[in-house]
This record gives sequence, C-alpha cells and structure tokens, in this order.
Amino acid sequence: MVAPSSGSAGSSPAAASPGPSPRALRRIVAASLVGTTIEWYDFFLYGSAAALVFDELFFPDSDPLVGTLLAFLTYAVGFAARPVGALVFGHYGDRLGRKKLLVVSLLLMGGATFAIGLLPTHATVGSLAPVLLTTLRLVQGFALGGEWGGAVLLVSEHGDARRRGFWASWPQTGAPAGQLLATGVLALLTALLSESAFTGWGWRVPFLLSGVLVLVGLWVRLAVDESPVFRLARERAAARAAAGAPVEEPPLRAVLRRHWRDVLVAMGARMAENISFYVLTAFILVYVTAHLDLSQQTGLNAVLLASAVHFCVIPLWGALSDRVGRRPVYCAGAVGVALWIFPFFALLDTRSFPLMALAVTVGLVLHGAMYAPQAAFFSELFATRMRYSGASIGAQFSSVAAGAPAPMIATALLAEFDGPVMVAVYVIAAALLTVVALACAAETSRRDLAAVGGDGPGDGNGVPAPSPADGSREPVEP
Repeated sequence: MVAPSSGSAGSSPAAASPGPSPRALRRIVAASLVGTTIEWYDFFLYGSAAALVFDELFFPDSDPLVGTLLAFLTYAVGFAARPVGALVFGHYGDRLGRKKLLVVSLLLMGGATFAIGLLPTHATVGSLAPVLLTTLRLVQGFALGGEWGGAVLLVSEHGDARRRGFWASWPQTGAPAGQLLATGVLALLTALLSESAFTGWGWRVPFLLSGVLVLVGLWVRLAVDESPVFRLARERAAARAAAGAPVEEPPLRAVLRRHWRDVLVAMGARMAENISFYVLTAFILVYVTAHLDLSQQTGLNAVLLASAVHFCVIPLWGALSDRVGRRPVYCAGAVGVALWIFPFFALLDTRSFPLMALAVTVGLVLHGAMYAPQAAFFSELFATRMRYSGASIGAQFSSVAAGAPAPMIATALLAEFDGPVMVAVYVIAAALLTVVALACAAETSRRDLAAVGGDGPGDGNGVPAPSPADGSREPVEP
C-alpha cells in the first residue's frame, strides 16, 4: 500500500510515497502479534480452566456435567461483552486512532486475567465467587471485543496491498499462539502437580503470569506508529471541515447505513470459523474426559501439538489468499471443516493419542484457511473512517451466536444424544451458513484501503478502487 503525503484543503491527491520499510513493517506486525497473543492467552486460559477445574472450584454443588455447563456459561458471558467492546472501541478507534485503543484493551484484558488468579473460590466466599468470576469475564470479553479489530487494522493499513493477506494474517496467529501458550502452561502444571495441588493453587499460576506478559506487550505496542491510512483519513476530514463540508456522521451510524450488507457477510463468514474452533479446542477437553474417560492431559497435549501447526499454516493460507483471492481460500476452509468433522470424532474415539492429535491438527489446519484471510477480508469490506467499527461489529456480534454458545451447545448435544453425531451436524450447519455468506460477498483482495472512502455509491461495497495499468496502488481522493 502506498500512503500519500498530506495536502492542503482543496488540493489534488499528493504524490504517493513509499510505504513503511520492511523493518518498520515487521515491528508493526510484531506489536500486533504480541498483543493479540497475550489477549488470546488470557481469553483461552479461561476456557481451558472452565473445562478443567472451574466447575469444582466455583460450582461445587452441581452434578459434574451440569457444573461444566455452568462453567461454560460464565465462559460465554465473555462473548456477550465482546459486541459492547466492539461498539465502544470501534467508535473511539475510528475517532482517535488504532494505537491508543489497542493499549487500553491490553491493559483491561491483562488486569482482569491477573485478578482471576487472585479470586477466592466457592469454598471461601460462597456464591460471591462465581459472581466475581463472571464480572472479570465480562471485562475480558469487553477488552477482546476491541482488540481484534484494532490489531488487524494496524497491520492491514500499514502493509503492501499486494501482500496484505500475508501480513494481516500474522495478528491472526496470535490466537493459536495464545492457545499454545495457555494450553502449554496448563499442560505443564497438570503434569508436574498432583490433581489436588493443581486444584488447590496450581490453576492460579497461569492467570498471574498474565501480569508479566502485559508489561512485555505494552513495551512493544507503545513503540509503533499510528496507521498511515487512518492519519490520511483524518487529514482529509479536517480539510473537508475547513472547507465547510457537512459534519461526518458517527462511525456506527455510517456502518449501519452504508455497510450493513458487509456486516452481515462478516457475521455469516464467522459462523463456521468460530464454532469449529471452539469445538476443536475447548469442547474436546470435555469430550475426552466425560465421554472417552481419558485424562485431562491427553486432550491438552493434542490441542498443544495442533496449535503449533495451526500457528505455522496461518501465514501460508494468508499468502495464498493474496494469489487466488480471499473468498476461495475462506470457502475451502469452511467446506473442509464440514467434511472433516465426522472423521475428527472417529479418530478421537480410537483413544489413540497419535490419531487424536492428527484429528485436531487437520481440523485446525482447515480452520486456518478461514481464519488467515479473515483479517484482510474484513478490513477490505469497510471504509477507513468506519473500518474499526465495521470490522469489529461484524466479527464480534457473530461471536455471540457462534463461539459463545458453541462449547455449551456441543456439551448439551453430547449429553442428550450420548454421542458426537449431532455435534458434527451442528458444525456442518455452521459451515453451510458461512458458504452462503461468502457467496453473497464480492472479492476484496484488490481493493486499495486508502481509496475506499465510503462517501459515494459503491465505495467499499464491491467496487474496487481503480488501479494503474502497471499494477501499482495509487490512492485516489474518496
């Protein structure tokens, strides 16, 4: 992507200037990746702990399976707060900038996670314990609702347009990296500690470690610059205001008026990606312990190995989306997950660890085909002055219907039908919704983010910015 220098009001677009140097771009990618890794570590840590110990610590009076459902209910509460975070962070991110809001989201998430590590349990304070746990989960969800959009936009709006899918996929690797880190720490603790020691105090250690990780994330994030595309949009807005143009409508209203179809496309695209991920990484811990009578360590180790492969393949899928387009890669992932889900459970049922690890690994590789192009795809759907709001709303509102209830629905289906068949049908239905959403979308991989203004018919709604014959990405005034 080429970012033009600013010009005075009423001037023609300035000559394009080169984008950030490779070193600067790597620093920006690292800042986004470190932050998303920490925030996903915090978020996934809760999900793993909910499956392993929270039922006993915070809901001890319930039947074991009911206790697990209640623990997952507090887990889902975090998803309910994510749309609120998307609205708040999106609004201020489009007004104040991407960087400032990313720092705030990191502090909120890290503080809430650290506090969970200090919580008294039901044995100490009774019913107050789950109330405090739920409150901190709300803070986590609120912060994560604002984190994702800002992190992917910071990279998407800095990078080379022809490799945007590749560069923007790196913040997406924060999810498997966070999963890998959270699962790895829990696997290490469950291996080193007795069950009573882990239940008594060991589960707190991963949450308390979040405080150290947040300091590292802040140090990296504070060193990067604001998005040049956002700065250009602010300069244009200031020039229009100085020339007496009407005041811009708030980003949220603009998204709902100009980009409501794109919001629906993003929400539909998230269904298979979100549901399959939580079935593959969170519900599996319930399945291997409650249905297969295997140890917690077995499920954790399978997810641990698969997450490492997931981390490696996401940039490859992102690079492929630059070559063949976002939709073909995304659709291949949705169809692949639908075809794999029955073999996935069949391999788990063998109780052979190598085959179980293979089941999760293939599932997450296919999931990566959806998750990798998602960052660039959602960024390209929306205009700059409403991009943070649009991408965040599309991504996070769908999580309430997709990722939030996925572990609970899967657990309830397992209990009701005493087997995984209906869980597989549930994942396949989500994949069909995603394929339909993608069929309704335009290909976005050739759009120039600096040229998508959203102020005219077609801007950001299927009409890419014109490109010179030589393939360069010269921005035009919206």
